[in-house]
Amino acid sequence: MESQSIIEKLKTELTIQGKSQKTIDAYLIHVQQFSKFINKQLDKTSEQDVKSYLAYLMQQKIKPRSINLKLSSLKFLYKEILKKPEIIAAVKSQKPSKKLPTYLTKEEIDKLLASASNHKHRLLIELLLSSGLRISECINLKVQDISFKDKTIHVKSGKGDKDRITITSQKTIDNINQYLSSRKYQSEYLFAKSSGHPLTAKLAQKILPILTKKAGIQKKITPHVLRHTFATLLLESGTNLKMIQELLGHSSLNTTQIYTHISKEQIKAIKNPLDTPRAVNNEYPRE
Repeated sequence: MESQSIIEKLKTELTIQGKSQKTIDAYLIHVQQFSKFINKQLDKTSEQDVKSYLAYLMQQKIKPRSINLKLSSLKFLYKEILKKPEIIAAVKSQKPSKKLPTYLTKEEIDKLLASASNHKHRLLIELLLSSGLRISECINLKVQDISFKDKTIHVKSGKGDKDRITITSQKTIDNINQYLSSRKYQSEYLFAKSSGHPLTAKLAQKILPILTKKAGIQKKITPHVLRHTFATLLLESGTNLKMIQELLGHSSLNTTQIYTHISKEQIKAIKNPLDTPRAVNNEYPRE
């Protein structure tokens, strides 16, 4: 069977299974890249072809997380379309590096917000920090999905096509009201262009590096870092992990455990046992 026909079947099956358009687009791109690399019909491929492609990706210094996303698309291809699960069965996912995730301190949050002179840009950052929304969820947020009274946000068709409720702050609600009252155009979307259409993720992502530099923050800040900062601040305030999982929209608690960690503030709050008063003589013996 021609590879193009197989890719069309892949697209159809992904659609039937209710995968998001973002997932469909990603899977199609990954399978096409694999097809181009091996330079043979997809139904004529072998386990060795997959391993050769994996070795190539590793040589290119592709991050483990990105490699695993590519492997997920190939697993779907072999299991659901080609019906040859044995080809992919022996190919193991990559172990991600265990680096401490980047997040902002409260001082850095203040600096970042202060650097945004544009009301829309500042509100976008503030909402990401106070709600834990993904950037795609934030730019597609409709005004009607914000509960101004309860300070909650109804996320519709989030990752995995799941709905959830998350929170935001009273300050953010006040700023949203102020922003909407001064906006000179109508749109159902909170963050929209003058045409009424929502902002693109690319445009929203361009804002952060500019403001980071302006704020003098020596970290690479992305929308994902703001989402992680939200989780970190919740953890520091004593919110339990299960609740954080629900607010972030994670299907597994294991994913939430990757987002959360012991922060510097929590480490600083730990009392060293040698600094704890004891009912013993702490004086050093005299020579």
